[in-house]
Amino acid sequence: MSRTGGRAKSGKPRPGTGGKGRDKLEGKGPTPPAHLRPGHPAQRRAEAAAREAVRGGTRRAGRAEPGDGPRSPVAGGGTRSAGSGRLSARSAERGGEARPRAEAGRARGAGDAPEIVAGRNAVLEALRAGVPAVALYAGPRRDADDRVREAVDLAAAAGMPMIETGRAELDRLTGGSVHQGLALKVRPYAYAAAEDLTERARAAGAPALVVALDGVTDPRNLGAVARSAAAFGGHGVLVPARRSAKVTAGAWKASAGALARVPVAQVPNLTRALAAYQQAGLFVVGLDAGGPTTVADLAVADAPLVLVVGSEGRGLSRLVAERCDVLARIPMAAETESLNAGVAAGIALHAVAAARAARRAS
Repeated sequence: MSRTGGRAKSGKPRPGTGGKGRDKLEGKGPTPPAHLRPGHPAQRRAEAAAREAVRGGTRRAGRAEPGDGPRSPVAGGGTRSAGSGRLSARSAERGGEARPRAEAGRARGAGDAPEIVAGRNAVLEALRAGVPAVALYAGPRRDADDRVREAVDLAAAAGMPMIETGRAELDRLTGGSVHQGLALKVRPYAYAAAEDLTERARAAGAPALVVALDGVTDPRNLGAVARSAAAFGGHGVLVPARRSAKVTAGAWKASAGALARVPVAQVPNLTRALAAYQQAGLFVVGLDAGGPTTVADLAVADAPLVLVVGSEGRGLSRLVAERCDVLARIPMAAETESLNAGVAAGIALHAVAAARAARRAS
């Protein structure tokens, strides 16, 4: 029976060549990527994205999410933060979902590897503040540095293991950030409930002061807000569970240990949580560039209140702005300037703390 051809007269497949005729067994080359395979969903998405770009259509990253209302300006108004709303060119080529560049992938040196605090100062501050951590990672060629020695001593005193590892492993753990031969692995954060924040104020015998974040997605802003709350007598930070910053290593690093002292509560729906606070007797003050009063002139500063801070560029969502009892602005010399959430929250908290101190003294 001839071994040439595909099938015998009976219709059965012919036996293989047994290694002969290898030129007929050559492969077809590497499998092309998904966005280049005709008929593949990724290829259709890539073509659609290219057609949309040619037509000058709107960018997906700037498309409103279902249920989102129009946004009002944030405290200070202004432009969208750098990098927000830009698409990753590689993502568009591959036909994947278009995402903001900051979310599409971290650049080397970003320092936001999840649950890892990197850098000698940041690690030392976290250990001093008692940040719940799993292990301390140290490089084998550490310079004689007081910060490293103190970090090792604090970790040993807390019963935390110290793991000596190579630079390549530290680079991997920290996502390529500048770790200076020292990194701290932090336990996943245990979020509080919204009522825990007011209970904390009640236990301290002070009018509640809570900061709520609406649409703030940068963990470093969350850390900066927690730091300001700790400095000016805040009792906690409230964040929604979706489309909001989480307590990650980047937040721990920006807070300089304040997250160990100021609890963060996570709620499924921010608007409903604010309504519950109002029913409990708290005033809700939203930061808005068009607010009729300034943060320094708040009549309710000495009452229990919630300060709501929106994202830079987009500001407060419509539903949250409508829920606020008062809209207050931060006066600035130039209307074209804008403040990020961390700075705006710090200014507003300082104004409330100063007003409370002045009224106690009078």
